[in-house]
Amino acid sequence: MEFNSIETPIGPEEDRRPSLRNHRLRRGVYILPSIFTVANLLCGYYAVLATYEGQISDFDRAAGAIGLAIVFDSLDGRVARLMGTNSEFGKEFDSLADIVSFGLAPAFLAYAWGVRAMAAARAPESLHLVQLGWLIGFFFVGCCAWRLARFNIHGMAPGSSRYFVGMPTPAAAGMVAAVVHAFNWPVQSSLMSVLWLLLLVALGVLMSSTVRYFSFKDIQWTRRRPSLAVVLLAALLGSIVYFSRITLLLIASAYVAHGVVFYMVRVVRRRLAARPA
Repeated sequence: MEFNSIETPIGPEEDRRPSLRNHRLRRGVYILPSIFTVANLLCGYYAVLATYEGQISDFDRAAGAIGLAIVFDSLDGRVARLMGTNSEFGKEFDSLADIVSFGLAPAFLAYAWGVRAMAAARAPESLHLVQLGWLIGFFFVGCCAWRLARFNIHGMAPGSSRYFVGMPTPAAAGMVAAVVHAFNWPVQSSLMSVLWLLLLVALGVLMSSTVRYFSFKDIQWTRRRPSLAVVLLAALLGSIVYFSRITLLLIASAYVAHGVVFYMVRVVRRRLAARPA
């Protein structure tokens, strides 16, 4: 006995269900990078609040919050690229969060840790240091905003994604946080306060300069690596956990310095090549 199969026609509502599900999934994927950006922004906001409290432990917590913001900032971009969810909204949102976490928060922390203690001591030179401190702090924030705006327009160095043009803002903020975390006690010497402000000026200049810095975006983490690399990575992580003050300061200082050193080497090579034989 034969049975004729009857096919039920699919209506327009059933036709749209897969596309609606895909659209919702697509919207959900975009949320994940934004979560890391929000976490970055939250860390910057907390760093400002902790700095405002003004205790030594608060300064250290503020420095730690800036360090966490750097981690979240690196994750949101990598997750977006991995999932193919890059968008103009995400780029602008990330830049706004970076201004808070890597501009305002470290500038406020640098002023409170390196200048405000001198003002509290009521030293004769404290008034000038306070005026110079907030001015240089604003210079740091302005250079941070300049760096982010230029990156949104021009992107990475021409022809390669291996280099940033100018020091990235997380590196400048990381240098401030690493120094505060390493030395802990606020600056109470006028000479050290001046040197601290000069460091902020140098960081601002490097952010707005054309000095190239490694981006480490070309590292393929899924490729096989020698076992020695795993051992070195484990040793580095252990050093950060148990000797965080000196280790983080060395890492931040090395990254800030390597761009300047390579720039000077390139300048010397060009001058030597331009000399007549």
